[in-house]
This record gives sequence, C-alpha cells and structure tokens, in this order.
Amino acid sequence: MIYIIRHGQTELNHAHALQGRSDHPLNEKGRAEAVQAAEKLKNTDFSYVFTSPLTRAVETAKLVAPSVEPVVDERLIEMDYGPYEGLDLTNLPPEILHFFSDFVHNPAPEGMEQLSSVVERAGEFLEEIRNLPGNILISTHAIAMKGMLEYLTPESKGSYWSRYIGNCAIYTAEIKDGHIGVPAELV
Repeated sequence: MIYIIRHGQTELNHAHALQGRSDHPLNEKGRAEAVQAAEKLKNTDFSYVFTSPLTRAVETAKLVAPSVEPVVDERLIEMDYGPYEGLDLTNLPPEILHFFSDFVHNPAPEGMEQLSSVVERAGEFLEEIRNLPGNILISTHAIAMKGMLEYLTPESKGSYWSRYIGNCAIYTAEIKDGHIGVPAELV
C-alpha cells in the first residue's frame, strides 16, 4: 500500500503565502498535525519512506514514520512557482488568478513550472517504486501530491488540480502485482 501525505503546516501556510520551493520548517501546529497523522497510521509498518528534500516534508516523514530513515527524492519537491513564490494568496496578480481559475486549460505563467512537468516527474517516481514490497510512505506537498493523484487517475481529467488538500491529508493506493490502484483519501 502507498500512503501519500502532504506536509504539516508552516508559518507561510498559516500566513496564506504561495510557499513553493522555499524551505520552511513545520510550525507548532504542523508538528501537531504530523503527530495526529502518525496516530492514524500507528498500526502501519512502513518498509520505505520517501520524502521531498524540503524541510517541512522531511520533518513530517520523520514524525509519521520515526523508525524508518526517509529517502530524499528531488521529484517529490513542490511545484516551482518561480518569481511568484512567497506572494500573498489573498492578493495575487491577474496572471496567477487566471491560472488558478482553470488549471486544466490555462498554462502556468512564465517562470513557473508547468503542471505537466509535475505529473511527469511524479509518474517517473511512482513507476520506480511500484514493485517495492510492503507499505510505502511518501511525504510531499499539495501540488506535487496532486500530480501523483493525476498520474494515478488519468480519467480524473484534471479534477485534482482544483481540489483542496489540507496539511497532513493522506491518500492511499493499493499496490497489487506492480499495479497501483485508484487513490482514496484516508479520513
């Protein structure tokens, strides 16, 4: 089984800023969210733990699965927002609002990573791990996580892009004979 988790809250999340690849640690609430996620998964033995290189994802992985040393994989990093990183989400420029209004049909503005790139790198990662035995934890970010969900569910036709994924939300997908099933949110 694969367990994909979004990292816990950071101060930039709390401030409603476009965090992207800036490297911020979990805040107190984020650590508490990760501990709650660990409690949900306390009966799950993880054989492998993979994480984005960003501190908030690494911290989340270590709090959720403290007995397994996480492996950092660059493909799990958050979308590159380029010159838009750090912007106030409540006061975005028109080109970002246009992109956010229809992720499926509007390309990311100049300087930002395209969503197709996020899906491609997420897919490459998932293809590499799909034959690993045991339970796998993947600690990542909202857009990177959506890229994985889109890759695993092509019939969604982009519906995950506009779906809200909260801090420490967990999606699971069964692996059977090297095939990764349809992901579902763990509630």
